[in-house]
Parts: sequence; structure tokens; C-alpha cells
Amino acid sequence: MGREVSESCVESLLTEIVSSYCTRFYADKPDLAARRIEAIGYQVGHQLSERYTMERPRFSDHLEAIKFICKDFWSELFKKQIDNLKTNHRGTFVLQDNKFRWLSRISVDPSPENAGSAQDPSMNENKAAQATSMHLYFPCGIIRGALSNLGIPCAVSADISNLPACSFVVRIKV
Repeated sequence: MGREVSESCVESLLTEIVSSYCTRFYADKPDLAARRIEAIGYQVGHQLSERYTMERPRFSDHLEAIKFICKDFWSELFKKQIDNLKTNHRGTFVLQDNKFRWLSRISVDPSPENAGSAQDPSMNENKAAQATSMHLYFPCGIIRGALSNLGIPCAVSADISNLPACSFVVRIKV
């Protein structure tokens, strides 16, 4: 496409959005922060989908639209296609990205109030997983917004199996 934004700028913006919503705006309401982050992603996905499908005919079915997301849309965003697409042929699709770019450089700093104390390692892992999952609400929103623009109402969730691998589960609403 004609206009592009530096990948590092997008990653920095995403990090700032997550940080602001989780620590300043909705520090005591993580569910609300997650919904707001996902809503921003939804708007971005809706607009990008509009731009990328402007000169295309409408998709005839859900699978065709999902394939567009996996190939063309993902390539525009991340310079690569989705690594694997699975479906149960009943409205559920799993999009697997084995090296999701926005998770490849993510790190979680230990909180300053706990820096000197001995902590349970599983507690640190839980905090890291929670912080990482907050970063995934934005791309979930992007996928949901793009599919909504294509006339496919859905719910999107993410699953982190092994960083930076990530699976996005799309459930079509009937």
C-alpha cells in the first residue's frame, strides 16, 4: 500500500496504550482496561479492512474471508502470513502465528515493590502471562474489527502457548 508506519512506532504505541490503560486509567479494573484496548484494536482493524478490501469483490463465505485475513491482511500488518489455519467447520477458526511480531520482544519488568523480596516463581510467571495477555487484546480487536467490516460478527480470543507463538481463536456468531 501507499502509506506505511514504522513497525517500531506501532510496537511502541501498543506498549504505551497497554501501559496507560493498565496502570493509569484503569489500574484497579483490568477487565475494563482489556475491553478498551480491544475496542481501539477493533477500530484499527475495521479501518484497515476497509482500506485493504476497497477494490475487491465481497467474500462469498466465512472461510474465504478468514483466508483473506490469514494471507493478505496479515501480510500487510506483519509482513508474513499466518503459519497455520485450523477449523472445525462449525464456525470456529484457529489462526496460529509461530512468531507473532508484537510478542517477540516483549519483556515484563519485576515490580519495584517486590524487587528485594523472595517471590514464588509461579507468581512471577502469572504476572508475566497477565501482562502479555493484555498486549493481545489489541490484535484480537484488529481481527474482530476486520471481520466485522467484512460482514462477519465474531468473538476473538488469544492463547499463548510458547512465546512468541500465539493462537487467535475466532468464533463466528450465528
